[in-house]
Amino acid sequence: MITHRPHGIEHPYATSPDQRVPVLPLTGTPVRLGVVAPDVTRVICEWGDVELELEPAKANTADAAALAGGEGHLSEAQANALGAEDAWSVDTPPVTTLTRYRFRAERDSADAGGERAEETAVEFSEWFEVAPAEWVASGGEVRGGGDRVEQVEWLVSERGVHRARFRLGLASGDRLVGFGERYDVLDQRGKQLDAVVFEQYKSQGVYGRTYLPMPFAHVVGENGEGWGFHVRTSRRTWYSSDDRELVVEVELGDEPVVDLAIYEGDPTAVLKQFLDEVGRAEELPDWVFRLWASGNEWNTQELVMARMDAHRDLAIPVGAVVIEAWSDEEGITIWRDARYEVTADGSAHKASDFEYRSDGAWPDPKAMIDELHARGIKVILWQIPLQKTEFSTGQVAADAEAMVRDGHAVLESDGTPYHNRGWWFPKALMPDLSVQRTRDWWTEKRRYLVEDLDVDGFKTDGGEHAWGHDLRYADGRLGAEGNNLFPVHYARTFGDLLRSAGKAPVTFSRSGFTGSQAHGIFWAGDEDSTWAAFRSSVIAGLTAASCGIVYWGWDLAGFSGPVPDAELYLRAAAASVFMPIMQYHSEFNHHQLPLRDRTPWHVAETTGDERVVPLFRTYAELRERLVPYLTEQTARTISTDRPLMRPLFFDHADDPEVWNHPHQYLLGDDLLVNPVLEPGAITWTTYLPAGDWTDVWTGEPVGNGQVTREVPLDVVPVYARTARWPGLAAVFR
Repeated sequence: MITHRPHGIEHPYATSPDQRVPVLPLTGTPVRLGVVAPDVTRVICEWGDVELELEPAKANTADAAALAGGEGHLSEAQANALGAEDAWSVDTPPVTTLTRYRFRAERDSADAGGERAEETAVEFSEWFEVAPAEWVASGGEVRGGGDRVEQVEWLVSERGVHRARFRLGLASGDRLVGFGERYDVLDQRGKQLDAVVFEQYKSQGVYGRTYLPMPFAHVVGENGEGWGFHVRTSRRTWYSSDDRELVVEVELGDEPVVDLAIYEGDPTAVLKQFLDEVGRAEELPDWVFRLWASGNEWNTQELVMARMDAHRDLAIPVGAVVIEAWSDEEGITIWRDARYEVTADGSAHKASDFEYRSDGAWPDPKAMIDELHARGIKVILWQIPLQKTEFSTGQVAADAEAMVRDGHAVLESDGTPYHNRGWWFPKALMPDLSVQRTRDWWTEKRRYLVEDLDVDGFKTDGGEHAWGHDLRYADGRLGAEGNNLFPVHYARTFGDLLRSAGKAPVTFSRSGFTGSQAHGIFWAGDEDSTWAAFRSSVIAGLTAASCGIVYWGWDLAGFSGPVPDAELYLRAAAASVFMPIMQYHSEFNHHQLPLRDRTPWHVAETTGDERVVPLFRTYAELRERLVPYLTEQTARTISTDRPLMRPLFFDHADDPEVWNHPHQYLLGDDLLVNPVLEPGAITWTTYLPAGDWTDVWTGEPVGNGQVTREVPLDVVPVYARTARWPGLAAVFR
């Protein structure tokens, strides 16, 4: 069988062996055509009136490397996602007009005795067409932008208008900040990037890819004035800039129109105008500011309680536990080892439908949750927005059947159910959360967790699984327009479930897009335990905040790979005290020894460093004392749109020196934080902009400009506004 898909699997950054590259060629350029054809001896492409012979193709090693992301239990799956077995390819002549093509595969036949015969079996593919495009000066309309928009062009073929491209002029000293959560640099001037939701497993700062993009950015001028822009689209966009201009390219739909908003003013004014359009965060309860604890391998009630007992016994305060491995990872609705009757129609269970084995993984989830609540610990359960399909019986199979039968699945262009094309939960169905009926159907299966078991929130993991420009959503959108919105719908879905049960909408997501500002908490996603990842995570928090994400955190010191050394762990913990969300987490490692838990006592045991537990305890206690400040400042952030984790340019845009210190930030109005981001540091220099400042660790006033202080492991440089110091001094006692 010959397989050729012009768009391939539609991985945003890599090509599959059966696709056309590029999908939309420019006039006068060649095309690489790929097919997968097993057990053949020859493949011919009938390219118009020309025959082209294909050659066996090899895997694109650059694509595979970009997918892998380094050591970790998911790396091999990513690297192998594209595959290259039985692949063939050929480069065509330059495309100048609409061209029809098809493939012919030949294989040697064999007689009944297995001997080679003279005849050759021939198989033909269907016919395909490719129409080249070119950039022209007319073809559509840019609405908005005024005089800032220059040199508009349109990518046109005989099939229609595909993209728009225009330029926004930049002054020599302008800075570009935003585009959603970005991991590489604060100022994106001179960079090339795009806005498409994507799961880059680790090394996000290296590859420039993000779970949480937005087609929005600030332009910050040297004098503190500036402006910003928002391309009002959920389609993919691209950006590149130099010393003169920013070039914006926009994917178009049926209507060749670009809707562009320009916001004038300082960074706060720009952000306010943007959030007036797309929505802003709502206040969450103050418990979210306490320490969160989790480990992917805490997969039994005994293990969870043992970790929480250790917190209690070591007097390390903890406010929430995230239980990831609570279900069977099949349907993600039922506690592993529970006994129940399958609902053949895929309808939801009630809490009373389940019995729990006394010798099972979770002998009494309700009693466990009640006990944790009695200790002041909230409970968050893990989720994934996919429905497995490899089971032929049981509840998972019944739910999958109902999902398709009752019209709750995202569809392919031909109306068949979409099956996840990615490497994580491959072939799974995806619920169509673009409409209320499916949001209700999906969450009804989880309602008993909230209403009867009293769960406090959900870790809404994943959300980046929609690949395909022509997927069909029930709200009328196709994939090119709807895929980026999927994670927004996902977090909203679980937030609405919690609200309907009288609880705060505490969701904990890594993916999102424009509009995610209004839906819960976010973390920076999967990362290694390295200093480089530490630095890139700080940048991620600041760029996300610049786009209106208020509740944000990261897996302190990273979650993947060997346990971090004591210095990295403690520096990361100290920094996380002064971020909106403080939490530790560790990756699944197949329960192999040595364990990779990021609990402070395990890090101490693994590294042999006796300082870890007492210092971590000190940090966690300080975090407890900071909760009232964080609660107050978050309310102020939501009412003023001045970010909680605030890059210095928001308050000091007219001070060019702040750009030389991109990892420094304000936490609320009154604390300036400068995390120690390099190993072996004995002293650390902070830039203090205009204002009166006090060193929170000494209580002594300090001057403006470069300030260097000693940084033992129990100190992260933090400076308070002197006028506010009397009210904050007790926090740092």
